Amino acid sequence: MGRGQLQPAAQAVTTQAMPMGMTHYMELLATNQPWNLLIFMAIPVILAETLTATEFFVTFGRLYDGPLRQFNKIVGIALGFYFLGIFLYLTTQVVPQIVWRGYSDIIAVGFYLSGVIFLFGIALLDLGVIANTAEKETKMKLHFLLLIGFLVVAHIAMIFGMLNPALF
Repeated sequence: MGRGQLQPAAQAVTTQAMPMGMTHYMELLATNQPWNLLIFMAIPVILAETLTATEFFVTFGRLYDGPLRQFNKIVGIALGFYFLGIFLYLTTQVVPQIVWRGYSDIIAVGFYLSGVIFLFGIALLDLGVIANTAEKETKMKLHFLLLIGFLVVAHIAMIFGMLNPALF
């Protein structure tokens, strides 16, 4: 095929902007730029990705101590308490004012907020508040499962948060 033959196909793929409402999840991130994006998305995501990256080395290397495990622990505690702060702020100051725009809006906000269960759980685990009598291997598995749980609910929140709430 020549270059001229590909051009019409590429033109057919172009899209037009469509008017669309936003879920409260996306509106929160888009409002008060860049601060809300940094506070509610960038900082938690950077910490969660750092925790995930170190978690692989810690888990698969069976690192029960050492500098990488200590760093992983610090990040887990910081992330858990940071997200607890986000949760408390949003549930007391923002969520009570919301007029829901559809099921996707409820799902996005609900799943975002449910991340506190997993992240604060990691903080409590790393501080020895929960499962402190469990075997090291059991704690490591629980830590990994809590992280996976957070990643699942965070991605569900993102997917539904990007939907036009009028669709669902």
